[in-house]
Amino acid sequence: MSLPIDIVPLDPELPLPAYAHEGDAGLDLYARESAVIRAGGHRLLMPTGISIAIPVGYCGLVMPRSGLALKHGISIVNAPGLIDAAYRGEIKAVLVNTDPDHDYEIHRGDRVAQLVIQRVEQVAWNVVESLDGVDRGGGFGHSGR
Repeated sequence: MSLPIDIVPLDPELPLPAYAHEGDAGLDLYARESAVIRAGGHRLLMPTGISIAIPVGYCGLVMPRSGLALKHGISIVNAPGLIDAAYRGEIKAVLVNTDPDHDYEIHRGDRVAQLVIQRVEQVAWNVVESLDGVDRGGGFGHSGR
C-alpha cells in the first residue's frame, strides 16, 4: 500500500525521488547543484529540488547512500536528517566528505542521499518513581566488544 504525499518539483529538470528497486525503503534524492566537497570533514548543504507535505504521524529521514559512503567517504552529517511533518521547505542534505585526502565532485542530477518516510508515534510521559526491568548499567559499549 502506498502513502500519498504531495510534492512540489522546485526544479522540473530533475527526476522526482524514486525507488531504485521494487521493495526498497529509500527514495533516491538528487543534487540540485554541482559542487565540490573538500576532503577532511568539510560539509556542504545540498538542495534536492523538492518540497513535500509529509502527513501528520509520519516523518522523513534523509540518509546516506551506501555506495557513496564506501567508495568516496560521503555521508550525511546528521544522519539520519529528520524532516518533521510540518516542514514545507526544500529538502536539503547536509553532506560531509570523510575522506582525509580526496575532494569529491558532485554533479547536478547525481543521486546524493536517500529519503525514507517512516510512521512515528507521539509520546505521552508517564512519570513514575522507578522503571521496570533490569538496569544493564553503563551503556555505550559497556557489555563488551
